[in-house]
Amino acid sequence: MSAEVGRRSLRWPALIALCFAELLIFVDNTIVNVALPTIADDLGADNSGLQWVVDAYTLVFAGLLLAGGYLGDRFGRRMILLAGVAGFMAFSALAAMSGTLGQLIGARAGLGLFAALVFPATLAIVVVIFDDVRERALAVALWAAVAGVAIAIGPLLGGWLLEHYSWGAIFWVNVPAGALTIILVATLVPANRNPDIGPFDWCGVLLSTAGISLFVYSVIEAPSHGWLSARTILGIGGGILLIALFALWERRNPHALFEVRLFADRGFAAAALLMAFGFFALMGFVFLVTQYFQGVRGYSPLETGIATLPFAVVMAVLAGPSMWLAARVGAGRSAAFGSLVMAISFCLTVQYDADSSYWTVIFIAMTTMAAGVALISGPATLLVLNELSTGQAGAGAAVNDTSRELGGTLGVAVLGSILASVYSSRVADDLAGLPLPEQAREVAQSSVMAGVQVAQSIPGEVGQRLESITTSAFLDGFHTASWVAAAVAAVAAEIGWLLFERREADEVFEEFGTVPDAGAGESVDLGGQLRQ
Repeated sequence: MSAEVGRRSLRWPALIALCFAELLIFVDNTIVNVALPTIADDLGADNSGLQWVVDAYTLVFAGLLLAGGYLGDRFGRRMILLAGVAGFMAFSALAAMSGTLGQLIGARAGLGLFAALVFPATLAIVVVIFDDVRERALAVALWAAVAGVAIAIGPLLGGWLLEHYSWGAIFWVNVPAGALTIILVATLVPANRNPDIGPFDWCGVLLSTAGISLFVYSVIEAPSHGWLSARTILGIGGGILLIALFALWERRNPHALFEVRLFADRGFAAAALLMAFGFFALMGFVFLVTQYFQGVRGYSPLETGIATLPFAVVMAVLAGPSMWLAARVGAGRSAAFGSLVMAISFCLTVQYDADSSYWTVIFIAMTTMAAGVALISGPATLLVLNELSTGQAGAGAAVNDTSRELGGTLGVAVLGSILASVYSSRVADDLAGLPLPEQAREVAQSSVMAGVQVAQSIPGEVGQRLESITTSAFLDGFHTASWVAAAVAAVAAEIGWLLFERREADEVFEEFGTVPDAGAGESVDLGGQLRQ
């Protein structure tokens, strides 16, 4: 058996190994949220400190994704992937052993750094080893579904670990999982890299990292300092300026980190935009619904994880059908329709209240949301990858990943800011006539979780009244944020529908075949062959 035949025979087992590596990264991005109350008690962290336990990872991860993909293209994607997993394991152990908040935040930043090496490499390798467009379409769909599955697995696994062990267990679990990932990747995934390597694009790496990092940092801090504050405006504006300088440099550099001219292609740009909008809504929803389950419904972390399981199931089940639909109506139109489905799901979440039926209200909205994400994630990812050269598979995959991260960061920041603004204003008004110590009043105004904890510590009618006020104020903020998310998703659907031309059906669609290019009279691949 030739080496090429052997490589092709291992492509599906290799996909399993790559999805496991992706799952390792995504679960760590969600598992920490359920442990925040315990971390706060053990390390004496305030709300700002807990925010940075989460955001240190997001900031470094998002800022270095393009650089991580570029390193994989230059030095070998499997090698960079293995190095990333090894570093991820080491910083997981450091996070688990952290004795101070500063140590934990530093370890989380290290996790973000090595995650930025792993994540783009997984998608780039998937694209390279699946050279058949029909197989690639399904492989990318399965890769995209893992992100949705991780959203449910993170809280579920975290909740179970917290019920049996200390909070350090949510990081220790990455060590054996990482070791298994290294074995699978080293055994099943072929080595591949860009054979045509030019001079290292130091300027591109520095500009992209600085621009994205400054933008993400300013967005993260905006709710604390105010969206219209000089600090926020200058920070966001400075990030955009650095990204623009990056684009100008890349246009003139014959050995560019990434071919930015691809954004002039309507399909590429719109797909990246839909991905960002989709994850804006998705991560914003996860942020809201986690607090809803624990603060309003009184669920434990484990119960919260179980409650979100249907989301993962629907994402996994619809991975293949989403690509089948994309093949029949066009991947762009499918992604636009997914945005519309997400808009509808947010309208359904407005029905959430303290006594909502799980199966007739919560379950329906959640599974509708999952269906929308499935319709966006796989098809939009494939549209982005369609335009890439083999030499830029890593950097191009990082564009897809960066779109997700930027959208998700904005979703949490914007929807979280709306929630916090409505909540604090409503609680301040309703607590005016309630006899409470000033410290308890201030704590109750900070978040619904804090408000419920204060209420439960106060006996009698005053405690019951405080709990009713905090949960009611949270629901007001939740519903307001849901309407904003619904509007964003609806606008994204309209933009996507207008930007993507309709592609007619063909007999081969059911096998993820080719689709006719509207107006051009020629066939183009749905998944697309990577440009040589």
